[in-house]
Amino acid sequence: MDDDYQTYLNRLARMTLPESYQAQVQHIQESYKYQLAPNQKRQAAPFPGYTIITPPSEEDAKNTDFYVNLQKYQAQLLNLPIDAELIVPLPSTSFHLTIADLIWDSAYRDQCIRNPNYESDLQFCCAKIFDSYGQVPQLSSIRFSVLGIMIMPRAIGVCLVPQDRNSYEQIINFRRSLYQNSQLISLGIEQNYHLTAHITLGYFGEVAPDLDRQSLAQMISDLNQQWLGNLPEFLAHRAELRKFDDMTRYYRQPEWAAIDLGARD
Repeated sequence: MDDDYQTYLNRLARMTLPESYQAQVQHIQESYKYQLAPNQKRQAAPFPGYTIITPPSEEDAKNTDFYVNLQKYQAQLLNLPIDAELIVPLPSTSFHLTIADLIWDSAYRDQCIRNPNYESDLQFCCAKIFDSYGQVPQLSSIRFSVLGIMIMPRAIGVCLVPQDRNSYEQIINFRRSLYQNSQLISLGIEQNYHLTAHITLGYFGEVAPDLDRQSLAQMISDLNQQWLGNLPEFLAHRAELRKFDDMTRYYRQPEWAAIDLGARD
């Protein structure tokens, strides 16, 4: 399902063009992953599940410089002269790259109802896949560069492109080892999306009817130009099975599946 390397590069390059921003902002809408609390503040809505991600920024010492700069990028985005309710920022401690979505929300809840041992079965299955994949030699590091701001229908972030073909193919091969595993498929896991490597910075909150979408697209394009090429590289050095209750925190137990990616010492 995932693109070949050149198709991936071309697809993401188109997404960060000024004319693409103009088209994308026409379709933004309020995210259901946040909801208004009684005090009229937006709070993360319950949205439980499992995923495979790089360590969140607060635990990723190898990408400290990258995340420090990304936090500055997020701050500039939030300081744009737009309605303060439009973008709900994610805590910078939760920044991460998703390697493979697994299961979430109603699909996750339904599986847990059907199978009281669902979580332990999922954890065991992932551990076996990680162990098997870990036997395959990897000859190079997996490095990404930030291509630009990425506007999604309900969120905004930065999209990443691999610095070489090997980096991309290692991620794709790891994803295949998950999504093509029959035991994982039997647990209700399926590939729903092509890989679009990105780090989410925030979700859309209140989208006012009179939002000047053309102006918003121009501001995002201008901000994109300021930062283009100025962010450090991102090293995808580790993948971990993590659980989440909402979109603000991803946690794990020490015995859960984890694997060092790229060239291993």
